[in-house]
Amino acid sequence: MYSIDRQKFGTFVATLRKEKGITQKELAEQLFISDKAVSKWETASSVPSIDLLIPLADILGITVTELLMCRRMEQDKPLDAAQVEQVVKTAISYSEKEERAYQGKSKWGPVYIFAFFIACAEMWFVCRSGHATIGMTVEVILAAIFGIYFCFLAKTKLPHYYDENRICLYTDGLFEMNLPGLSLSNGNWTKILNVGRIWSITLMLSYPLISYVETLLLAGIRLQITDLVLALVLMLGGFFLPIYIVAKK
Repeated sequence: MYSIDRQKFGTFVATLRKEKGITQKELAEQLFISDKAVSKWETASSVPSIDLLIPLADILGITVTELLMCRRMEQDKPLDAAQVEQVVKTAISYSEKEERAYQGKSKWGPVYIFAFFIACAEMWFVCRSGHATIGMTVEVILAAIFGIYFCFLAKTKLPHYYDENRICLYTDGLFEMNLPGLSLSNGNWTKILNVGRIWSITLMLSYPLISYVETLLLAGIRLQITDLVLALVLMLGGFFLPIYIVAKK
């Protein structure tokens, strides 16, 4: 009852677009999506992702409420209680269909917590033995931070427009990932998340021990150079290379 009417939505968008004198391609370019996606909206084959509602409404010169109601509304006439309830329930129903859920309860949470305490114990041992390095501390902290994101905070699904376009940039709050030459989609996103989880947990567990052995074998400037090279290899090669490999498949 409160779900959006695709037929009315498509007709409404097409009418407003034509009133503005813009083509499907021009509208798509302003939204950074394909003109095929706009065509699907107007033919009632699909509706835009929730991320596109505000910019779409702005381009068409209407409010998001009007977009959800699929009709123009008198600006000087406030909505009554029934209309407000309908808009709210339609918006809730619309957002639920997006399925951009966070991970919630997953197996990676307990794995990360267990690995974190093991890594802390390893760090304590290395520090007590006098073989700790700045590189080790930085690496483990970074791995722990990335692990929190990949294991707890990362969204399990991308917005639908990633599947309709070739997009290599992903932004989620402070987290940003740019993968030139690689198109992100819901087809490879789970694999990318798994690489991030495995990489962060493995690095967090292994680097204290690697650093300990390194300080026993090397010293002085040679240790600093080796520590820097190792950090770069594990941070860049151990993360981005596997991502390209699994995502391309």
